[in-house]
Amino acid sequence: MRPLLSTLPVLLAIALAMPLFAQAPKDRLLQANAALQAGDADKALALLGPLVQSGAGPAEAHNLECRVRFTLEHWDTAASECELAVALDGQNSAYHLWLGRALGEKASRASFLSAYSLGKRVLAEFQEAVRLNPRNAEALSDLGEYYYSAPGIVGGGFGKAESVAAQLDKLDAARAHELRGRIALERKDYGTAEREFKQAIAAGSHPAFQWTSLAAFYRRQQRWTEMESAIHSCVSAVDRDKRASAALFDGASILIATNRDLPLAARMLENYLASSSKTEDAPAFVAHTRLARLRGQLGDSAAAKQEQTAALALAHEYRPAQNLKLQETKH
Repeated sequence: MRPLLSTLPVLLAIALAMPLFAQAPKDRLLQANAALQAGDADKALALLGPLVQSGAGPAEAHNLECRVRFTLEHWDTAASECELAVALDGQNSAYHLWLGRALGEKASRASFLSAYSLGKRVLAEFQEAVRLNPRNAEALSDLGEYYYSAPGIVGGGFGKAESVAAQLDKLDAARAHELRGRIALERKDYGTAEREFKQAIAAGSHPAFQWTSLAAFYRRQQRWTEMESAIHSCVSAVDRDKRASAALFDGASILIATNRDLPLAARMLENYLASSSKTEDAPAFVAHTRLARLRGQLGDSAAAKQEQTAALALAHEYRPAQNLKLQETKH
């Protein structure tokens, strides 16, 4: 009995430590997701590294790695990591959604033949995401977008998109109206599109985002005054709803793309970066990069350099920040 008794303290210590070992990966995943939402890609990747590199990490680790790589615009790596997540847990709707998104980005940059093959895979992933969770409004929205934008040869069709909008009516009225607005826009039915985008604002729980959708519609119509008015309404909506601060990123992006009211775009990006409601949909390092470019255009090279440095401190692999050429201001 003596040898057995001598091992009991060791066995007891191992038993007590086991919950800690089990908890450590979960804590690491929570921290990685928090870093992803905050736009700190480097921190997120450092936290995920031990989990994904071991080859034995959980599916969630590979999904998070995929999403971090997605924000960095590393489409091939993102798709590979999302494929691993789906292989480990094929019953998770969100994993199929993100795989579809990553494959979609690859398809948009591929040759015709590759894009055709990838397009069919994108559709299959979005459909599977919806099949696994018919109440996944994000998956339904992406599936609807695929249907109205893709040619029939790869499964697209306006009728299919309208069917998805009908499903969204019961889950997220604002998304349903936005989807119908985009379908109408593709059909060149501009009156219906504008009406749907306005109805989305009325139905939205965070209408700041829907104001940017209306602004994007006016941009396509080159209705500049109405576009800028919609952006101002977005800013006012965020003032009343700080959880919608990411809409400032979207609105600023529209102003930058049209080269209009750049000082306002800069303030919107600054306010977004100062908010506590940052999200992976509007990565902080991308906001810093765009703000760096804006500061350069507005003649403040020192501030531009600071923003570039801030972007690279969060995501040293982000190529647009690496390649940003800033002109020195002469005094």
